[in-house]
Amino acid sequence: MDILIRYLHLFAVLVLAGTLIIENIAIAKTVGKEDIRQLLKVDAVYGLSAIIVLLCGLALWLWVGKPSAFYNSNPIFHAKLSLFVLVGLLSIYPTVFFMKQRKTDSDTIAVPAGVVRVLRIELALLAVIPLLAFLMARGIGA
Repeated sequence: MDILIRYLHLFAVLVLAGTLIIENIAIAKTVGKEDIRQLLKVDAVYGLSAIIVLLCGLALWLWVGKPSAFYNSNPIFHAKLSLFVLVGLLSIYPTVFFMKQRKTDSDTIAVPAGVVRVLRIELALLAVIPLLAFLMARGIGA
């Protein structure tokens, strides 16, 4: 069970990162309404993968793998978890924008600079999480 949950956790992390990269590549100052529909689909996969990452992470923390005391007292783990939560909270803004624009009649949609900025920040923060996971795996912070 431990290996299955770890694999699913890693797979979901890769999907999450991939979809965030796709969103960053696809977003521009203006996008078409079909682009918004496609971004919504990618964003849905992003959200689903984030939920799977969270559920598998909770399972690894509380039920399988190392004892929960290892994680509870590790400041690196708390930093990693905090970054994950922050990325999740930041992702709300682009998602809400995409959802509001999905039924627009306009052929071109102006994307607020804040949406682009938030997507870039999410990607930068997400890039730090594997480093923290590596440090934890090496026993740093324990």
